[in-house]
Amino acid sequence: MTRSAESLLPQFPNPPDGFDDSLASALEPASRILSGHGFAQYVEGALTLAQLGRGYAPVEAWLEHLPIVAEECGEDTIQESLAAALKLASMTSGEILALLFASLPVAARRLGDPELFRGYLTLIHQLAAKAARGLRPMLQHMDSLLAKLTLSGLKRWALFGAEAYRHDLARLTQYFALESPDSLRMLQQQRRGTLFVDAQRKLNLYLRALWGRDFFMRPAADDVDGYRPHIMQYMMYLPDALDHLGAISGDTLYRAMAAHQAAHIEYTTAPLNSLDLTPAQRFFVGLVEDARVEFRASQAFPGLGVLWGQLLETRYPDPPPHPTVAALEAVALFFNDPGRLVDITPELLRLAGRFHRHVQCTPDDNAISLSLGLELFDYFAKTQDVPSLRILNAIRIPYRDDNRFIWEFRVHDFAQRFDLPTHQQSQIRRPVSVLEMAHEVDCELAGDDAQEIWVCSDTFMPYEDAGEATVSFNDMWGTAPLSPPHHYPEWDYLLQLYRPDWVTVFEQPARFGDPSAIDQLLARHQPIVNDIQKIIDMIAPSGVQRLRNLEDGDEVDLNAAIDALIDLRSGRQPDPRVMRRNQVKHRDLAVTLLLDLSESTNDVPAGMTDTVLNLTQTATSLLSLAIDGIGDPFSVAGFASNGRHAVHYTIFKSFDQPFGQIAKARLAGMQGAFSTRMGAALRHASNQLMTRPEGRKLILLVTDGAPADIDERDPQHLRHDTKKTVEELNAQGISTFCLTLDPAADHYIRRLFGAGQYMILDDVSRLPEQLPSLFATLTQS
Repeated sequence: MTRSAESLLPQFPNPPDGFDDSLASALEPASRILSGHGFAQYVEGALTLAQLGRGYAPVEAWLEHLPIVAEECGEDTIQESLAAALKLASMTSGEILALLFASLPVAARRLGDPELFRGYLTLIHQLAAKAARGLRPMLQHMDSLLAKLTLSGLKRWALFGAEAYRHDLARLTQYFALESPDSLRMLQQQRRGTLFVDAQRKLNLYLRALWGRDFFMRPAADDVDGYRPHIMQYMMYLPDALDHLGAISGDTLYRAMAAHQAAHIEYTTAPLNSLDLTPAQRFFVGLVEDARVEFRASQAFPGLGVLWGQLLETRYPDPPPHPTVAALEAVALFFNDPGRLVDITPELLRLAGRFHRHVQCTPDDNAISLSLGLELFDYFAKTQDVPSLRILNAIRIPYRDDNRFIWEFRVHDFAQRFDLPTHQQSQIRRPVSVLEMAHEVDCELAGDDAQEIWVCSDTFMPYEDAGEATVSFNDMWGTAPLSPPHHYPEWDYLLQLYRPDWVTVFEQPARFGDPSAIDQLLARHQPIVNDIQKIIDMIAPSGVQRLRNLEDGDEVDLNAAIDALIDLRSGRQPDPRVMRRNQVKHRDLAVTLLLDLSESTNDVPAGMTDTVLNLTQTATSLLSLAIDGIGDPFSVAGFASNGRHAVHYTIFKSFDQPFGQIAKARLAGMQGAFSTRMGAALRHASNQLMTRPEGRKLILLVTDGAPADIDERDPQHLRHDTKKTVEELNAQGISTFCLTLDPAADHYIRRLFGAGQYMILDDVSRLPEQLPSLFATLTQS
């Protein structure tokens, strides 16, 4: 054994004979493949699996296969694979976990992308919940399946079998073992012509031979209709599989696709400005820009022009969806080769002639694309209808991308565009001594808009928070620096497109209040605090739980086995559930409590003396006390918006901060102002929540009204954006639940959050007692 194996072996409980040799043979190559941090995660994962009580088959499979996975898809996959295995541990046996680890190198090689690899782990978890009996045979045939299917094809094939045979376990097992005719037919139906993973190396060599440089490519699952390749941050995203197009093979289509994207990267020297252009106008400009970069590439490599021309003149059995689309296909073909005979009008011939004269003289100037594209749009707008963007995107040029790369979506310079005061533009932070700070601490001119911020780094005033921890003068009463702006898209339901970088979110710490006010609130609501203690005792983790009457478990339940033997000898049908399993009961949950702090929270509901803000403050304090007692990591934040350029995200408690005096002081300083731009706040909260390692993630939103803001006159716009945001979060694995205090929410809240994802609280006064109970109900399972 190596020295490291000798030191690690005592940490494994009750290892079987020969495990020391397996450990030594696995650690030596792993230490060469993995970094120091990755190797530590790898070893920690093995120790964690050994302590699960599932035997040593999963441990040995982990040690053998995970370095290969990390080498293919990055070391982040170590933690993700371990998290996936821990999720499955309570639903499957150790043998299934071993088969899962054995399949991961195949998945990593065939999928070739970390995002697709995460999708594979998610699919396995879904199947464990839907069709656990099918996991074993499917994992045994995973090499064959991934050789024929993409991830999206595998998902459709597997979910079809899980739904079709969920009540017939025998046929379910045959389906996933590739032994039934339905399974083979479905497999053939989902099979694609050419897989990206098989073509990637040839494409890399092809592009390097043309331009003498490397281009970076990644596969993308084309699960949606009308998917088109794209370029993002100079990374080329191509479909994970392509079918043959008539007589044109998938390999040829991949070459045309990759060469077109590479031409964009190579010959686009300046972005086009998309301001004041409609999506249809951008489509026409992009059509001309596609022709320009292809002309430039064809000058250097004439064979590319032939390759693209072959695809442009492909004949399709179905007519185009609109006459304008047919005319644009003919124009694209004429742009590719002016010597072709195409059926287009004299005006279009004149525009095409101008294009060719310009690119002959200045092929690198993309200004012709903007001017000629707008002329082309005006021509069709005058002579015939310009169809919708959906129909325009149905143009049958299969190798071209969506042209997002060529556009410039300008990031606003807030300091100049909105004429902020000069002192905000030049605010500086100056270190000072303790005496200087003490002499000026009561300066009546101090504020967030000061030209100069004094910083005192000395921790000279103890402030009790957790144990003996102290905080500095700045942390107690200082002004934190402004956060950098965070830009987020917003969904336009009329265009069915995202408005890129449309909303700007600024993080800010809460103002400090008197922390004793929160202690007084908790004392005033002592009956609720007592109920919270019962909630804590009910749902806090409580060690090992023994599960009995199982068909598949870790050990034999002697009592059940004796009863089964008695039944067998008595001539009765024995109960096959004679196994038991010891399950470690733990909570794998991270929570963000997101509060609507708009101006309406300062209102006093009818028949009450407290404002909505006071009730929210009380409820938040009580819920924080409950979650802190349970031990779940949580954060508390609020939001308010003053237009799309100023969404204020106030942090009362971060995940890493204890619920102590500092957090209470910030809760005591809670204020309400401005409006409710809900989608941006949810997106920002989700970005912070996604950094957490916990498997379950929850955003609990408390609001008193519908999404609204001062710069949006259409009330449906922000509602549709919120609905789209909730769908995005669900796709990321983040659950969102809304507790609304709006009595008129019945007609819109279900559309925003979905059935079972909201609660309308008619009696606002019950918010302090309802919020902790709601949290317990949402997270107890």
